[in-house]
Amino acid sequence: MNEADFQLGADLAGKRIVVAMSGGVDSSVVAALAARTGAETIGITLQLYDHGEAVGRAGSCCAGRDIRDARSVCDRLGIAHYVFDHESRFRDQVIDRFADDYLAGRTPIPCIQCNMGPKFTDLLAAARDLGADCLATGHYVRRVEGPVGAELHRAFDPARDQSYFLFATTQEQLDYLRFPLGGLPKPRVREIAAELGLGVAGKPDSQDICFVPDGDYASLVKKLRPEADTRGEIVDETGRVLGRHRGLIHFTVGQRRGLEIGGTPEPLYVIRLEAATKRVIVGPKAALAVGAARLSGVNWLGGDYTGPMTAKVRSLAKPVAARFDGARVSFDAPEYGVAPGQATVLYAGDRVLGGGWIEETEGALVAA
Repeated sequence: MNEADFQLGADLAGKRIVVAMSGGVDSSVVAALAARTGAETIGITLQLYDHGEAVGRAGSCCAGRDIRDARSVCDRLGIAHYVFDHESRFRDQVIDRFADDYLAGRTPIPCIQCNMGPKFTDLLAAARDLGADCLATGHYVRRVEGPVGAELHRAFDPARDQSYFLFATTQEQLDYLRFPLGGLPKPRVREIAAELGLGVAGKPDSQDICFVPDGDYASLVKKLRPEADTRGEIVDETGRVLGRHRGLIHFTVGQRRGLEIGGTPEPLYVIRLEAATKRVIVGPKAALAVGAARLSGVNWLGGDYTGPMTAKVRSLAKPVAARFDGARVSFDAPEYGVAPGQATVLYAGDRVLGGGWIEETEGALVAA
């Protein structure tokens, strides 16, 4: 049953493993695998929100029902379980920033902000306070011992790889973290849960943005920032008015549907959003071509690496050949759908070198 390596040596007797438990099948299996090693295992859960229908909705995490599921798993495994209330911190660091980014015409990724803040920072602190030898999570990435320390690598199962969302993991955090599911395919993880009789074996995976109960991001942003529903103009790249929109929060860079503009010779896409003027700028697909992007908040895990690399500008995008000078990433071929607020993550093969937040982009012709 011990199919995962917690990288704590051959004999785990006398070791203590703290497992971050969201109430889903992945973290529940991590807890089960940890308990089977002989190490003292403790489950901890952060209560991040508990509002409205999200409490009982399938596909959420770290809310009411999910906390009960995590506790039930710990009871079955015979391990301790603790819950820490971080709802106010989650709102300040993740939900409010999510709303502010949309208000500023950016495309946010709250999952990365959550990992940077409440999940890793707060969970690591709690694990250290409990005297743990490591903090284990259910993320699908691999921690590989390299020649100069721990490295972050893509998961064995490419369909489940979550390395894009963990680019901001610091070297200090990586030294302490463990990702035992990184070498397992998801179907095997569910099989383990079923073999152990865990009630969460068939539980649906959590959705990307867990705190939006119905997927209606615009309604949440309007509730938090009423001024976000301000109407404005839809214009082409010359400034010619083509129509009106009902709020920037309804649009993202690269979007084609929902513009409600007819009579154009070719399809139009959202090229950029101007928060100051409330304008949505549209153009042909060719205008989306990006040659470079300036990054902020860069986290570098690559040491003195200077070789060839690839870059991902969205979680589901294919890695493309790129170059990086420490602040600016240049793409060898034009890249499309690159939006401020998203992240660019850099790789050397399967290894995560680092990444940063996209602040602004350069058109392919300008970058060239």
